[in-house]
Amino acid sequence: MNGETIDVLLVEDNPQEAEIVRLYLAKKYTHNYNIRHVRSISAALTELASREQPSVVLLDLHLPDTQGLEGFRHVSGAAPGVPVIILTNCNEESTAASAVRHGAQDYLIKREVNAALLHRAILYAIERQRSEQALIKIKERYALAVAGANDCIWDWDAMSDTAYFSPRWNELVGLAPDIVNDRLRDWFERVHPEDIGDLRRLLRANPDVERQHFEHEHRLRHDNGEYIWVYARGVVLHDVQGEPTRMAGSISGITKRKETEHELIHRALHDPLTGLPNRVLFIDRLQQALRRYKRNNALRFAVLYFDLDRFKFVNDSLGHSAGDSLLISTARRLMSVIRPGDTVARMGGDEFAVLVSDIDDESDTAQVAERIHNLFQQEFSIAGRGMYTSASIGVAVATRHYESPEELLRDADLAMYRAKRSETENTVIFDTTMHQAAISRLNMETDLRRAVARGEFVVYYQPIVTVQDQRIVAFEALLRWLHPDKGLLAPESFLPVVEDTGMLAKLSWWVLEQACRQAREWRGTFVNGTPLGMSVNVSAGMFRAEHAAQRLKSIVVDSGIRPQDLSLELTERDCMDHEEATQATLAELRRFGIRIHMDDFGTGYASLSYLQRCAYDTLKIDRSFVQTLGGEGESAAIIKTIVGLGEMLNINVVAEGVESQAQLDALASLRCPEAQGFWFSRPVTSSEAGEMLRRAHARQH
Repeated sequence: MNGETIDVLLVEDNPQEAEIVRLYLAKKYTHNYNIRHVRSISAALTELASREQPSVVLLDLHLPDTQGLEGFRHVSGAAPGVPVIILTNCNEESTAASAVRHGAQDYLIKREVNAALLHRAILYAIERQRSEQALIKIKERYALAVAGANDCIWDWDAMSDTAYFSPRWNELVGLAPDIVNDRLRDWFERVHPEDIGDLRRLLRANPDVERQHFEHEHRLRHDNGEYIWVYARGVVLHDVQGEPTRMAGSISGITKRKETEHELIHRALHDPLTGLPNRVLFIDRLQQALRRYKRNNALRFAVLYFDLDRFKFVNDSLGHSAGDSLLISTARRLMSVIRPGDTVARMGGDEFAVLVSDIDDESDTAQVAERIHNLFQQEFSIAGRGMYTSASIGVAVATRHYESPEELLRDADLAMYRAKRSETENTVIFDTTMHQAAISRLNMETDLRRAVARGEFVVYYQPIVTVQDQRIVAFEALLRWLHPDKGLLAPESFLPVVEDTGMLAKLSWWVLEQACRQAREWRGTFVNGTPLGMSVNVSAGMFRAEHAAQRLKSIVVDSGIRPQDLSLELTERDCMDHEEATQATLAELRRFGIRIHMDDFGTGYASLSYLQRCAYDTLKIDRSFVQTLGGEGESAAIIKTIVGLGEMLNINVVAEGVESQAQLDALASLRCPEAQGFWFSRPVTSSEAGEMLRRAHARQH
């Protein structure tokens, strides 16, 4: 109603009182008022007949041509849908109240009225009248619907044990029109055996009530032998002994409604893409299995949880329709390998779960898991091409400590991620240590996010030296976490969590900025023009961000170092993930002058053609080869080959993880140019690294 104009017909013969009403309604409210003023009932009737009817009538009961209720009756008869508010003096209050009982919306005593009260009374009267009119329409609509309903009307008299069924009964149950059913048993004998007991109990459910209403849905046998669904409702009259004496009501055919309900329930509980049970239905069945197990510990069960490896790659490279096809094919294969009575569900995305019921021991679940793994050994035909995928399966076996389905799913999920990280097992059964590890991981995530806000991360520096004379030629910037409770933490203790939480790129950029500023400070203080490199570990994910190369170049320029003094270290895997985009960014950075190092070389799968194509400046030999150096062993041969490769391709070589003089001597004999490791120095603070440079500078001068 807000903002609409309210048309008021004011029937008042007293000019002063009419003017008061005008003044009250002239105040600023959320509505505008249009007031039509007449002084008699005859004038009011003329107004109602000749013009559009008003929103509300304000009616004085004491008028020149009518007195009391007579005037109200005239007005309500001429405008039955218009709310009427009686304006009365205190000595006419009983008459006004009588008018309300006869249909007026309200009455107001004139000397008690104020602007707010009048405004509120008008709004309430209009709203009530609208509600009453709406209710009348609903009742009329309902009456028409009942009159036209396609129902069977029935009636039963206990005294004569006779029943009446309208002709619609014969249509419902498939009887010829001339066949008469006149006994209650003609109905009850057709009720499905599983439903008749409930129906009989319902009719005798409350014998202490004289008049009992009932409604019941049940199956009714059609004359063709099939069952239809009907909805019976009515009233039962009981005698003093509680026995039914009379019943009457209607019966509606609801088979189509039941079929629709069944379809809607099926849709609500099943995945629309694969047709498998969805998470809601799976949790319900899991809850039932848990209840059975609580009652009888012999009824053990287990949950298998898994997703498709590299599914995101399929979506990204072949499109979502190809991903959908893979999910559909997977669902079909899963249905073919699960046992009767087990449940397989799509839990969302590419995640699936299997409820394995009635197991004797964990070997039963292992067999189901093995069948699932085997189905992924077969090629999938997706988008006109063959492809393979695999799954890592987590298993949670029911035990007494489980109280909810969600706990089982949580633990199966934890086991799945343990399987994903394992290099030897593709199926992992949950144990309690995983839950403890998950809690520890959650705590670490919380601590990590706080650490960023609190500035707990620091950069340490480890020197890179020449093998021949151990002269410092560069530093590698290494992230450390100064934990308030655990002290200084190396990256291996928190880096996996950093990667999973999406914080790696942010921290990498921060380390890069800190390292560049530190390199500029050392260059101005100790180096005096002598080249001093700064190596920073970065991830390929940084380069997939928009304008990554420009951002990196800006950091170099803003810090004041020379581009050739900065080296970016990437692992073989980082270099080859998203190869085209990564290499384009690296090429732009090399043209700018920044050097590119391949970290942990020898542990991955980089080919010679790849090294030549990407033109790296330095190969860093993984520490695993350095630590096993000794004589003419395999590690020595590998390092010799890498050094020779570097010489042929004009690529520098740095050996990582040098921890003894013997290793250093071996590297010298293999002509390895540079090295780093604890033998020279552990990673140290910027001030300690600066002191190293100061001493080195003093020796040279």
